[in-house]
Amino acid sequence: MTDDALQIVRNEARGRYEVLDEGRVAAVAMFREEPGRVVFTHTVVKPEYEGRGIGSRLARHVLDDAVARGEEIVPECPFIAAYLERHPEYADSVVRADA
Repeated sequence: MTDDALQIVRNEARGRYEVLDEGRVAAVAMFREEPGRVVFTHTVVKPEYEGRGIGSRLARHVLDDAVARGEEIVPECPFIAAYLERHPEYADSVVRADA
């Protein structure tokens, strides 16, 4: 398996984006929707997939998807918040959790 074979899907029923490796979940970014915004609550990369940039790839995907949907981004998840600090190109779409 190569990281190029990984697929990222939005699982509406489970409220999460999933990184799939041949149908197996390798990582998830959990979210909840609010009017006009998406709140990212938790991100998990399974231990056997850590250290390969999969979490960052997932973060970029979910944030790009939120921007494409015209949603504000609320980063309750520390991983997503840290990614946003390193990527100011998303700043116009980010709001604080208490806003």
